[in-house]
Amino acid sequence: MNERSVLTVTELNEYLKRVFDSMPRLENVYIRGEVSNYKVYPSGHHYFTLKDQGGALKCVMFRSSAVRLRFKLSDGMRVIAMGRVSVYPRDGAYQLYVSSVTPDGVGDLQMAFEQLKEKLYKEGLFDPAHKKPLPPCPMRIGVVTSSAGAAVHDIIRVLKKRWPIGKIILLPVRVQGEEAPPEIAAAVSYADRWKVADVLIVGRGGGSMEDLWCFNDERVARAIYACSIPVISAVGHEPDVTISDFVADVRAATPSNAAEIVSPDVSELRELLRASSDRTAAAVEKLIKAGRERLRVYAGARVLRDPKNYIDDCRLALDAKGERLGDLVSVALSNSRRRYAALAAALDAMSPLKVLGRGYSIALNADGKVIKAAGDVKSGEDIKIKLQKDEISCTVK
Repeated sequence: MNERSVLTVTELNEYLKRVFDSMPRLENVYIRGEVSNYKVYPSGHHYFTLKDQGGALKCVMFRSSAVRLRFKLSDGMRVIAMGRVSVYPRDGAYQLYVSSVTPDGVGDLQMAFEQLKEKLYKEGLFDPAHKKPLPPCPMRIGVVTSSAGAAVHDIIRVLKKRWPIGKIILLPVRVQGEEAPPEIAAAVSYADRWKVADVLIVGRGGGSMEDLWCFNDERVARAIYACSIPVISAVGHEPDVTISDFVADVRAATPSNAAEIVSPDVSELRELLRASSDRTAAAVEKLIKAGRERLRVYAGARVLRDPKNYIDDCRLALDAKGERLGDLVSVALSNSRRRYAALAAALDAMSPLKVLGRGYSIALNADGKVIKAAGDVKSGEDIKIKLQKDEISCTVK
């Protein structure tokens, strides 16, 4: 064995790394598989394994590439990862250094949209109970959009036509790019903090999903949810749906539609006021007519034409009532007398004196108690015999 042919572990691993790195086929390779053992380290680097029925491949996605992920990786997710295959000399194992990841069968933006939608739904940010009603006649209408886009001009045009007395307050922000989400969220929070408007329109004109992506940002969604001012989401065209649409109090199909929803039609208000004025005038005329009729009736009343005659009538009525009251008192006294006589006769019939008047007498002992039987007295006892008019003192033998 030649000493020069003996390699150290490090030398072999370095050699294999150079071999892998020199192969163009392994420079930009796409790998389809299922994510497992997914971990994110404090450094920001993502480590996971891609596997299928026949094998497994270790993968690493450095922080610089991971920050561009629009969705969250998780175990069990089927993805297509793109990167370069190389050897990690320390472990002597080859792995995939991932540059980008897309969900298998669906775009990364759509996956991110569905993940955030499910997360916010579970937290209750879409709950209808949290939706605030729009003011019927807002005098200050806040608009959070780009000052250079077509959306703001459409909103102003519709509001000037339908509700010219309303004040439009523009809070200009970027509505595309990485800087857009924090600007939109900050504008909504600012409007809420200082109560700059009675209602807010947040949105922009149409575009691709990438163009509208700032309205699918979690920061924007939470700012809209926390806003105490009613918010109308007006993003894109009718088919476009964003997270902001679900969180906002009202969703408008387009920015122009948002302006129509938020503003009453001044011509309709004029017609409403005209009809209300006509009804008020008719009601007042009816009241005046009824008042005049009552006045005519009162003016013809005898009490107003000759108050003395009214007093005389009252006197006559009082005399009649006094006479009637006297009759009632007389009848009541007569009835009372008859009842008294009947009760007196009944009481007199039951009187013991009546019995004595018919020749009967009553025997009383020394205590004045009635003697009912011979056993009630003793021989030699003094008793009294009560007659109708007199009394006899006796001694029992």
